[in-house]
Amino acid sequence: MNGLRWPRAALVVAALMVSTAAWSAPLHDIEGRARSLADYAGQGHWLVVMIWASDCLICDAEAPAYARFQAQHGDVRVLGISMDGAAQRADAERFVREHHLNFPNLIGEPEDVAGLWVEQAGQDWVGTPSFLIYGPDGRLRAQRTGRVRPERIEQFILQHAESP
Repeated sequence: MNGLRWPRAALVVAALMVSTAAWSAPLHDIEGRARSLADYAGQGHWLVVMIWASDCLICDAEAPAYARFQAQHGDVRVLGISMDGAAQRADAERFVREHHLNFPNLIGEPEDVAGLWVEQAGQDWVGTPSFLIYGPDGRLRAQRTGRVRPERIEQFILQHAESP
């Protein structure tokens, strides 16, 4: 395991114990503009949020599949949220470039992204990758931590899509 992983995990736990408002800090897009989850959810499309870190081996393996998923499903939006933070911004940018990610990716501080998960999912933060799935109305429909194949998300959306 990467030597940086343990200190980052300890920082997340410590920050969550100190502040319950950590999730409200803004995220930033790759160009450095402040963004929030609200900028993407509830736009009339399903939204799949993949929370990742550049040093996460599962994220590294799954990222290309989510780029293909986005290319094949124009009616579903994928949003990446990196928890690399400002200190590892270059690593996050490299990850996006190397995997040819064709969907927006935001970067947040580890404690802020973990806080966002806790606030949205109502569950303790476990690690990356983690997924949040929002319906076209912006309501959270599902959350999961760990490996999730895009085919499973496609099945979930088909099963839960509202009838016209």
